Amino acid sequence: MSVSAVVPEPPEVTAFRRRALAVLPAVLLLAAATVLANRVLPGWAYPVCGAVTAAVLLALARFARVRWVEIGFSRAHLRRTLWFGLGGFAGVALGFGLAVAIPSLHVLFHDGRVGSHGFGQLLWLALVRIPLGTVLVEEVAFRGVLPALLGAGERWRWWPVFGASALFGLWHLLPSLALTQNAAVHQTVGGLPLAMISVLAMVAAAGAGVFLCWWRYTGRGLLAPMLVHLATNSGGLVLAWALVR
Repeated sequence: MSVSAVVPEPPEVTAFRRRALAVLPAVLLLAAATVLANRVLPGWAYPVCGAVTAAVLLALARFARVRWVEIGFSRAHLRRTLWFGLGGFAGVALGFGLAVAIPSLHVLFHDGRVGSHGFGQLLWLALVRIPLGTVLVEEVAFRGVLPALLGAGERWRWWPVFGASALFGLWHLLPSLALTQNAAVHQTVGGLPLAMISVLAMVAAAGAGVFLCWWRYTGRGLLAPMLVHLATNSGGLVLAWALVR
């Protein structure tokens, strides 16, 4: 009586299964992180939460056998990534400069969430809170780990990009509830129900996520969208602070 040999599972199937199983823990981790950061933890813990979440996501991706280059870290592409990042940073700075030069556009920076921060607190927000609590975790999660787990590999692939960007939109659910404190948002859609404003904000965030994914894959690394993201968030904060002084 012959015993049939067990055919081993192809390596690509094993890799796909391992990565697919890592998607749910990654999403649950991000859901917990956004609730903690926006509703539970004190302000000083916001960057700590972001940095820890990014580190756990990277560990999860490596456990799922995702290579560093698939996440967006590669020495071979470092120069290209840096140039794309600096180019994007300069483009955002140029756009902000034009907005400042046109008085009618100043309303874009009138945001009640900025408040009356002192200079020291501004430095904390622009150089610590935003880089670690926002830029690092969002780029690692939505332009690095999630697209790789969803099957993007080293190249642009539509479904992984759309999946990660849709989750990026959902990630902005809690922050979107405070958007009406922005003067431009209030003037534009202030008459709409808050739920609709929140949905529009998440759709816009998802669209921004697609663009940042494109910049990441074109620049061959996470540093490219990180610098664009940093320029947008920290630069916008500094300008909002300066224009209300």
